[in-house]
Amino acid sequence: MKLYQILIILCTLACGGNESPVPSVPAGSEESVRPQYLALGDSYTIGQSVSTDERWPVILAEELKRNGKPVATPQIIARTGWTTRNLLDALEESPPAQTYDLVSLLIGVNNQYQGRNKEEYRIEFRQLLLKSIAYAGNDAGNVFVLSIPDWGVTAMGEGNREHIAAEINDFNAIAKDECSKLKITFIDITDISRKALNNPSMIAGDQLHFSGKMYRLWVNEALPQVKQLF
Repeated sequence: MKLYQILIILCTLACGGNESPVPSVPAGSEESVRPQYLALGDSYTIGQSVSTDERWPVILAEELKRNGKPVATPQIIARTGWTTRNLLDALEESPPAQTYDLVSLLIGVNNQYQGRNKEEYRIEFRQLLLKSIAYAGNDAGNVFVLSIPDWGVTAMGEGNREHIAAEINDFNAIAKDECSKLKITFIDITDISRKALNNPSMIAGDQLHFSGKMYRLWVNEALPQVKQLF
């Protein structure tokens, strides 16, 4: 792997990026009376290297509206480089001040990338699921999880793709198991992410994250199940 590629990885996966703003919703506004949606995660939720309207939670909100399920503008708590521990710490420091009609969670790629312990991931992921349920008014039926996509299909994974894919599968098996225990909807988009291999249109300009085109495919997969949640 070339030096510039290594530097990009260190500055995006391992390090923190700009946190997505969590917009306040004025009481009594049109946004405040719509079902509220909270999206928790890392660089994939914040949409690293894509525009705001190409973030998958934003695309999902648009599609829900088209399908007769309008939600408010997604409130996003996510940062590039976050592990499960980082997200837990952020939520402890600044917990959401309201409850939500819909909560999504996508987290774990940085646990894999940093070589974090899988049992540690299980414990912290479950804690995040419990927090998500609490934010959803203590209703697990209003929470859904997206699986961890496979960043190994990007240029940055070249030469190590089989190992990355195997580890991503292991982390996703843990996430799916914990979701099943709590009766939370688990939506597998990992195989879809692997369609980006040798398909530049599905990769963002940083050659590490995914494009808005890929995020739309995730939404297409998630939409039928999410529509039934609230």
